[in-house]
Amino acid sequence: MTVIANEAYDDFAKALQQEIEDDCGVEFKGRIKNSKDRTKINYRKGFEADPRFLEIWEKLKKKTTYRVDYDTNDLIVVASKAVKDLPEIKAPSIRSTKVSVQMTDEGVDTNYVGDKIESYGGYSWKIPDVLGYIQSKTELTRSTIQEILVKSGRISDILVNPQLFLDLASQAIRRTLYSLMIDGIKYQRIGDSDYEMALFEAQELEIYLNDFTFTVSDNTKTIYNEFIPLDSKVESQFAKDCETSDQIKFYFKLPNWFKIPTPIGNYNPDWAVVFEDDKKIYFVAETKDTGTDQVDLSKLKVDEQLKIKCGKAHFNEFEDLEYKVVNKVGQLIE
Repeated sequence: MTVIANEAYDDFAKALQQEIEDDCGVEFKGRIKNSKDRTKINYRKGFEADPRFLEIWEKLKKKTTYRVDYDTNDLIVVASKAVKDLPEIKAPSIRSTKVSVQMTDEGVDTNYVGDKIESYGGYSWKIPDVLGYIQSKTELTRSTIQEILVKSGRISDILVNPQLFLDLASQAIRRTLYSLMIDGIKYQRIGDSDYEMALFEAQELEIYLNDFTFTVSDNTKTIYNEFIPLDSKVESQFAKDCETSDQIKFYFKLPNWFKIPTPIGNYNPDWAVVFEDDKKIYFVAETKDTGTDQVDLSKLKVDEQLKIKCGKAHFNEFEDLEYKVVNKVGQLIE
């Protein structure tokens, strides 16, 4: 959206945010920003010829494709249990809240009077194409979906609230399907297909500087000239520790166009790191903060867990390259 304001930008933005916050009860916390304040991320001149960069880039630049292998009978058993374990499906209802309106010297005021809930239990709903709907969400065959629903023992819930049941059942079946697919996923390299180094310069990046942006002091150890765009405190601390560590010889944040294909969407790993002490080790690191000393994968979102599994399977196809999920630099060699 483009807005042309007839006053100073800062004053206009603050007033607009405050007006929306007052009317809608949301908090912007500075989310409306001036595009002129964006800072261009510049790469260090000549980084692409740096031997330390080339060492690790040559190891991870190959693109891959994947294939999945799962047993349909296993899917039916596990997915039917997932549908069976869905929460109770309740009939649709409409909640109305009644308030009284008073005019005072200060303006219009309201007082809460009460709530009323009108349930549509017992209503005869028009039943949609159940198998077709779930098939559109999962791409499974209609016969497989039918077996899952029959074994779940929850088909009668369709009569209570058709749309809610279809949505929840589709989600449960899809989660089960993805989990089984990724448990058996296999990656293989695609001939001579590489991530093109030219994309570093071709894909210009501009960001709003924030508390997580890392300011580079020693740019000889990375590809960035001044700033590294980051999204979290754990990433910012990781960059700082990489810069000051004697064991980290080179590091950089993998660009957002470096994407690994997975059944649930592309995965963009976090870091490429060259470590050298008694021996040289090349790492691809994923940084996560789960509030624990070690990363507890079970505390991550399901999609994050599955993409990490895919990342591990992808990098298992590369020699002399270790994939690690960590919350600090020191955990790379544990």
